[in-house]
Amino acid sequence: MTFDTELVGKIGSMALIDREDSILDYTLIARLSAELRPGYIWVTSGAAEAGRLDYIKRNGKELKGTAEEIKTDYSAQGQAILMATYRQYVDPKYSLRQVLVEHQHFNDEEKREHLRRLLLRAKEQNAIPIINYNDAVSTEEIRRFEIQSLKNSRKKVVECVDNDETAAQIACLVRAETLLILTSTEGIYKDSKDPSTLITEIGGKDVYEVLDNITECEKYCSGASREGANGAKAKLEYIKDAVKQGTKVLIASAKYSIKDILSGKARCTAIGVR
Repeated sequence: MTFDTELVGKIGSMALIDREDSILDYTLIARLSAELRPGYIWVTSGAAEAGRLDYIKRNGKELKGTAEEIKTDYSAQGQAILMATYRQYVDPKYSLRQVLVEHQHFNDEEKREHLRRLLLRAKEQNAIPIINYNDAVSTEEIRRFEIQSLKNSRKKVVECVDNDETAAQIACLVRAETLLILTSTEGIYKDSKDPSTLITEIGGKDVYEVLDNITECEKYCSGASREGANGAKAKLEYIKDAVKQGTKVLIASAKYSIKDILSGKARCTAIGVR
């Protein structure tokens, strides 16, 4: 089986934050950024939280308004911070390219192809794409209306409700060999309160068996790390399309290096055909 991209990686908001000091975890970002290189596509959450922390730092209080307005304003403020931080720590010989996507880029064939070609050109041009959902300009009400309109005319619709889904769809779009999802945990647990119950492999003799085993493991998943997140069960559901095309999926803790996760040295949940 041939692949067009080596790795699509994604890091969640909570994995990027130093909770004790309520700041971005610059040590973690520096370590991960140093491993990024052309051939990798990086999906990053954290814009809204970075913007929130920055706003509080500068104003001594949180924003007031509707939840939609607050998310929009924090996201717009945080995008600049995220990109500046990645740019600071990624090897300076590589270019960085910010790519902000919305559900429409995956549900329109012309836009999908334009995005695919943009991402695949990056490796040839010594560049690393940094992707995030464009929360600053996409309101929930408009998104729901557009998604429902699409559902009325087709069976399968990409919603991009969070960056786990976005990363999985990017992996499908560029035929990634590996999809790496970094979280604040080591992977999927049978008991979320007991780290010793980590499921290290969800495999099978073929794709159909793997998909059945993914569905079986979903019963162990409940809750989410933060308000608005969809949790481990949603992660497992989102990755199914990538698994179908032969992509190997790794769900791991951001405390480990990309190198150690890919080489099997780090504890994680590995998903794919044996």
